[in-house]
Amino acid sequence: MRDFPDMAMQLDAHRAEHPRTREDRLPTAFQWKDPATIPPRAWLYGRHLIRKQVSVTVAPGGVGKSSLTICEALAMASGRDLLGDWTAKNLKVWIYNLEDEREELERRIIGAMQHHAVSPHEIEGRLFVDTGRERTLSTAIQTRNGISIIKPEIENLAREIETREIDVLVIDPFVSSHQVSENDNGAIDLVAKEWARLADHCNCAIELVHHTRKTNGETATTESARGATALLGAARSGRVLNKMTDEMKADAGVQDDPATYFAVTRDKANLAPVGARVWRRMASVELANGDSVGVAEAWHWPDTFDGITVKELLAVQKAVDGKNPRYSDQAGEGWAGCIVADVLGLDVIADRKRIKRIIETWIKNGALVKVKVKCDDRKERPCLAVGEWASE
Repeated sequence: MRDFPDMAMQLDAHRAEHPRTREDRLPTAFQWKDPATIPPRAWLYGRHLIRKQVSVTVAPGGVGKSSLTICEALAMASGRDLLGDWTAKNLKVWIYNLEDEREELERRIIGAMQHHAVSPHEIEGRLFVDTGRERTLSTAIQTRNGISIIKPEIENLAREIETREIDVLVIDPFVSSHQVSENDNGAIDLVAKEWARLADHCNCAIELVHHTRKTNGETATTESARGATALLGAARSGRVLNKMTDEMKADAGVQDDPATYFAVTRDKANLAPVGARVWRRMASVELANGDSVGVAEAWHWPDTFDGITVKELLAVQKAVDGKNPRYSDQAGEGWAGCIVADVLGLDVIADRKRIKRIIETWIKNGALVKVKVKCDDRKERPCLAVGEWASE
């Protein structure tokens, strides 16, 4: 307590030497405004990227996060809806990839342009690409004396963002943009907030791409991000990528497709409602030099009755009528699903789950009914018969 008078004297001296400006005076009285006069939030891409804020994308290795951000950058730079997400127009995007060499980035970007039919003139002067192989990036360093933000690095980024009028900066991956312990919450908090200050100062959106820790096969969330939780705390939007499981692929009827399917879930949202899960597919694109690259594209979970009309239902009913096919899918060729597959042109193995859902729906709405029928072994087993006939 006896130190307080000395501290007060020092504070008074400091105030006398450095008088506060109007902006420095605290506390500030609240003044009501007509809400119609408050500018709306400046969303740039979907409900994930917003001016003056940091957003985070989290994913395990090899899922497709870099390919996803490349396609999104092309969407923003071209002003086109390439993946089903809304984008503001006339945006300038800077991809700063800290791992790959330039030629690899060129393969991926040109492959994505080729796949999505984006012409060079659509992004001319709007897409900027740099690599850590040519120019390293380190915003902070940790020594025995503590954490230091490398101000010249931050100032250089700010200068380039303002000079080029960059709207969106993508840092991929975040872990390569600093030299502090990623498990030190205090250190990561300082680094993350420095990125937030840069976004605010430059009136741009910053996307930090980050890895998950090992999840042992469990579905990841943004909280599965590797290292300290402070990174997610500084972000105003966080999303996670999860590869489609084998069981899901079977359910969707794509288990024979070698492509990677992954879900994008925005589960950390401070400024907008949490987003619904959307799906992406990694298409394989062949380049003229013989190389093949993966390109993210929009993919929608198939609806059970996609392409199936009342006419097809009537055809199934006619095929089932009088045959009493077995209800159980363990009945081999006697299973009703074999008839459904034959009529609808489905694969009885690959589309098995879908066929079962179709049958259950038709039973539920009365188009088919379960009946007990004596089989060859004189045992009664559930079979299917026509219920209410469909009308064309």
